[in-house]
Amino acid sequence: MASKKALSPTQPVLVTANRLRDGRSVWRGAEGWVERIDQAVVLRGAAVARAAAAAEADVAARHVVAPYLVFVADQPGVPAPLSEKERIRAAGPSVRYGVAV
Repeated sequence: MASKKALSPTQPVLVTANRLRDGRSVWRGAEGWVERIDQAVVLRGAAVARAAAAAEADVAARHVVAPYLVFVADQPGVPAPLSEKERIRAAGPSVRYGVAV
């Protein structure tokens, strides 16, 4: 799992992926994958490598696909992704789930 730019030891990130069984966006939480960004664990430093390793193990176990890092604002409360794409993913599906168009 790689990011688009080099990390500093204090830069806050989340680990995100898509759940294999239904394609939903998920984030790495304290006890595994969660569907809401407010339940995600903000990571820094060595914790990033540990979470990345756990995510890759979940790929091997076929729980998630394509995990990657999301840069978030360094603020208290709900993690705020820095990119527009990740803000859209965090808001949930932009179309009704399970409805054919």
